[in-house]
Amino acid sequence: MAERQSPTALVCDVDGTITDARRRISTGAILVLRTLIDSGVPVVLASGNTICSMNILCKMIGTDGSVIAENGGVYRHTYSGAEHVEGDRSAAWKAFRLVEDHFLKEGENLELYSPNERRADVAFARTVDTEEVRRVLSGLPVKVVDTGFAIHLQERGANKGKALVNLAGEMSLSPGDFLALGDSMNDFEMLASAGARATMENGDRRLKEIADWVSGKTYGDGFVEAVMRFFPHFFDT
Repeated sequence: MAERQSPTALVCDVDGTITDARRRISTGAILVLRTLIDSGVPVVLASGNTICSMNILCKMIGTDGSVIAENGGVYRHTYSGAEHVEGDRSAAWKAFRLVEDHFLKEGENLELYSPNERRADVAFARTVDTEEVRRVLSGLPVKVVDTGFAIHLQERGANKGKALVNLAGEMSLSPGDFLALGDSMNDFEMLASAGARATMENGDRRLKEIADWVSGKTYGDGFVEAVMRFFPHFFDT
């Protein structure tokens, strides 16, 4: 698929995109992100993680704190900006209790991830079958998001793509100004909303189908290759 425009901003997933397969952050990815940041390119990190975790990551990398957290359930422009929360978390909690009871009967205890720090969703360890979780919750107004690192329960409607559209407006930008990079299906709407789309060799097949470009490298190395391809003027070739 041909590139449709030259991006002026970047939004990227974290786990599986700027990390390696073991979730260790790629030092190469940090370097290219800092090159963009120091050149004045707006950079947004987008993740299923809590906004608390994202704050730490943004500080360490050096962004202005503009983030999409909890798979689009929370977003914010700069550290001082208002935190926008999408959806009713009580619906996710009700769904979790049903799932918890179901698996307890099978002798399986679910491990919650940061339950006191989440604003919009409920996340737990991938120790059970995601499709079985979906069957238990069939008909309820929640969606089950498997990021490859955790299972998230979230009210339908929120996603990274919708958050990008709203956040771009707060940044006086258009979603079309962004290059979006991600690796799994929780990134699909984000890539679909952006003006330029890329993924890595480890990216989900369905992301590759809509991407303008697919790196031949995986994880953080693939991210570096993609950023340098779409923002070549900031890097020595």
